[in-house]
Amino acid sequence: MGRENFIEVDRISFSYTREQGEIEEAALDEVSLSISSGEFIAVVGHNGSGKSTLAKHLNGLLVPAGGDVWVAGMNTKDEAHLWDIRQTVGMVFQNPDNQIVAATVEEDVAFGPENLGLEQELIRARVDEALAIVGMSEYAKAAPHSLSGGQKQRVAIAGVIAMRPQCLVLDEPTAMLDPVGRREVLDTIKELNEKEGITVVLITHFMDEAALASRVMVMDDGRIVKEGPPRTVFQEVALLRELRLDVPPIIELASRLRARSVRLPEGILTVDEMVTTLCQLRSGA
Repeated sequence: MGRENFIEVDRISFSYTREQGEIEEAALDEVSLSISSGEFIAVVGHNGSGKSTLAKHLNGLLVPAGGDVWVAGMNTKDEAHLWDIRQTVGMVFQNPDNQIVAATVEEDVAFGPENLGLEQELIRARVDEALAIVGMSEYAKAAPHSLSGGQKQRVAIAGVIAMRPQCLVLDEPTAMLDPVGRREVLDTIKELNEKEGITVVLITHFMDEAALASRVMVMDDGRIVKEGPPRTVFQEVALLRELRLDVPPIIELASRLRARSVRLPEGILTVDEMVTTLCQLRSGA
């Protein structure tokens, strides 16, 4: 496998070790994937499928036992490149409270750039820019503990953005949020990808979130078992159910309507598409 892509994962394997020193069953088993600059990738799978373990390999938090991960031409096994790799690929985790370290929002966002040793004027500019990008400028002086879950997660994302990564890896960032918080975070992720050109890897078990991506990878037992555009992957209703995954509500509705002999075309993914299709069928168009 070449290294012409932004991120190359080349046949990596990884197993966790129990406290007694015993090797557990492989969390990753010969996984390969390529990610181009500017892509929006979603990785889905049931608990224990290996998706979070894969995420932690993308910026060197974990190092593969076998195979290699290349980030912008740098191998994550090379400790001399770890700092550069972690600046290139920023990580956002499930619980924003674990990433917030300061007494005010702006101080928290400044934490990363300060550790880079940047000048104060540049840090100020980066903090202001990052907060504006995630729509949190008016909360710059606020205490993080006073924010909602969605707002905290957006601050955590801003803290990573302020370090100017080329890629964001988000490990189930909406799992602890209510529907409003989920929407805030997802809108932020989409804007970062579409307007800022940041490569996004979203780890999620919500199929409606994965439907926003340009490419979906389905994991099971430490392997990628299916990948492709959401419109293609989510038509595999039987496979997804076999893998203990839900399907997006619109796909479920389409499946039930077809079971009742409604002639729907393949590839319907959004509410608007479903409404338009049903109206056309009703009018005989």
